[in-house]
Order: sequence, then C-alpha cells, then structure tokens
Amino acid sequence: MSCCAGLVSTDRRIVLGAVIAGGQSTRFGSDKALAQVHGRSLIDQVAETLSGQCAETVVVGREHPGLRGIADQPAPGLGPMGGIAAALLEAQARGYSAVLTVPCDAFDLPGDLLAQLHPFPSYVENLPVVGLWPAYAAAEAIALLESDETHSITAFARRISARAVKLARDPANINTAADLERVERHGI
Repeated sequence: MSCCAGLVSTDRRIVLGAVIAGGQSTRFGSDKALAQVHGRSLIDQVAETLSGQCAETVVVGREHPGLRGIADQPAPGLGPMGGIAAALLEAQARGYSAVLTVPCDAFDLPGDLLAQLHPFPSYVENLPVVGLWPAYAAAEAIALLESDETHSITAFARRISARAVKLARDPANINTAADLERVERHGI
C-alpha cells in the first residue's frame, strides 16, 4: 500500500506523540527508560520533547506516571513495530491524523523534530523508530506484524512509501550503559 499526502502543515493539534517504551532493556542491564541523564529520566526527557510538538503524548508498552499508557499491538513482545502499531491504532481511534514516535532511549532530540520530519510519512534515517507516521497506516502495521515478513520499521516504511530523513543533528540512541556514560561525560 502506498500512502499519499501527509500533513499540510506542522500543526501539532493533529499529531499524537508516542514514546515507544516496551523493550526489555537487555543490552542496558536495567530499565533504561528510567536511567538518568543530567538528573532526569530518559523517558521524561522524551515525553517533554514530544509534548512541545504534539497535541498529546502517550507511552506505549508500559505505564509511566503522568502519561497515558497503551499496550503494544497486536501483542507484546513484537519489538518497536508493536509500539508503532499501537500508537497508530490509538491515533485513529482518537481522531489524530499522524503519530510522532520516539523511543524512550533517544536523547538530545531536536525541538523542531516535527518540522524536520514534515510531511509524513517519514522517519529518521539513522534511527527509524523516530518517525512521523500517518494514522491511516495502522492496518499496514498490523498486516506486517501478522505476516511472515521481517517486523522491521524499515520494512513498514517501504510498505507505506515513507521517506528517510537526515536530521540536522542526530539524537543519541542509548542502548548500553557505555552509551549512557558517553552522553553524560560529553555533556550532550
């Protein structure tokens, strides 16, 4: 399926922000969403960035104080695509046109991320879970997850003809304790 027109503007009122946070943090060794960088948890920093660019922000794959939590779809344990599918279904059900997804382990996100990804569908070339996805692509996300195809975000992006965007500055992706230490040490 090929998706056509995206946002006609970067109107945050039609965008649901989704923090993708259902992972197991196996490489990190503990719950990385709650890891502290410069005195604040990663998940709170991501949520704050999204709240400045979206009408509402939810967390997918877990509960977190101050944010509405939704479960991965169609089932837990399907990786980031399960989180994106859940966010797209939520956006459809609540009347949003698009979803801006960001993993809970991204750090130093640009304050104009929505504008840089405009128009949808699009995703960050070096960190595909960061994307601006059309709510109407929910069925494609579920179809991919229920298929024998790889459940990768780039496979989903190809299905909906999303374009890869190179950001002016890539956010840090904190997957390991060493990544966290590097971010803290270099003051990003």
